[in-house]
Amino acid sequence: MAAQRHVTGAPCMTHSEEIIGDLRAPFPWFGGKSAIADVVWKRFGEPENFVEPFFGSGAVLLARRCIGKTETVNDKDHYVANFWRAVQRDPEAVTRHADWPVNETDLHARHLWLLTEGAARLREIEGNPDLFDAQVAGWWVWGACAWIGSGWCSGRGPWQWGASGWVKADGDDVEKARPHFGNGRGINRQLPHLSAGRGINRQLPHLSAGRGQFIADWIGKLAYRLRDVRVAAGDWSRVCGPAVTHRHGTTAVFLDPPYADTAGRTEGLYATDCTQVAHDVRRGAIEQGDNPLMRICLAGYDGEHAMPETWETVEWKASGGYGSQGDDEDGLGRVNAARERLWFSPHCLKVEKQASLFDLMLVDAAE
Repeated sequence: MAAQRHVTGAPCMTHSEEIIGDLRAPFPWFGGKSAIADVVWKRFGEPENFVEPFFGSGAVLLARRCIGKTETVNDKDHYVANFWRAVQRDPEAVTRHADWPVNETDLHARHLWLLTEGAARLREIEGNPDLFDAQVAGWWVWGACAWIGSGWCSGRGPWQWGASGWVKADGDDVEKARPHFGNGRGINRQLPHLSAGRGINRQLPHLSAGRGQFIADWIGKLAYRLRDVRVAAGDWSRVCGPAVTHRHGTTAVFLDPPYADTAGRTEGLYATDCTQVAHDVRRGAIEQGDNPLMRICLAGYDGEHAMPETWETVEWKASGGYGSQGDDEDGLGRVNAARERLWFSPHCLKVEKQASLFDLMLVDAAE
């Protein structure tokens, strides 16, 4: 779908590129909201300002059908924030470092390098809005697509900090991973009919010809979309104050914190994880929800948040991410998928609900 064009008085910038609104992150992400992003934007409309404090895979911003006047994103995970900032500032360098065949030896070597040298390079990223490292970004996204399971660059294993420095740990509590070889994800994926992989590490027939161009095209489109977006790194609250939100006019805020402890899940889904932050986010959302300039969406699980009756609740079913995890004999993954909820503040746009088949049958019967 083409990007929405600017009209007099509308906050969106003129843009003719087909890519706007049709982009996705080049790496897998637990609990991504791509499937529900259109529902969010119908209630946000075209605000002058947009803020996404838990950016992660950036599903909501990347699904926007226009480029807003002011857009700010943030993530506490330094690797995530650095990736998006590096893509924005130097996409060619990120592509160069991400373009590498998947193999287990390099996966563990790069993982250790990211946890040591990479972390050191990003130490000042929260206080320096111009700091980014393209090598860290490229190696991080390459590994994120090759790594099986959660815990990439989390420090939970297999490389952990011990009394003698970084050591390769073992044990039941150590998150182990081997690379995806035939079924890569993100940039490490293969073409259809070769595998059902996702992401940038795809392989093509004939010695993986064209992999670099595939990555360059994907990263380049993301750089184009993000060119005027402010990419912050740090605590979510830093981008939720008046100076970043309603002082810029009508502001939409999409809040997708890590699932809380009340969601009935274990920690460790993300490299930077916390089961308590969602409670603070809920309180902050409710405090700002009655401001007529604020349009807020809070994502979570049924029963996770007690929201005011003035907030609209939208139920949806996840097809992937956290909702699909834990499919064991108890069917927990299927249960989780049906528990997803979105809560919209009172000043979000009202969307006319589509009549169900049962409602239409009642109308026909009455006539």
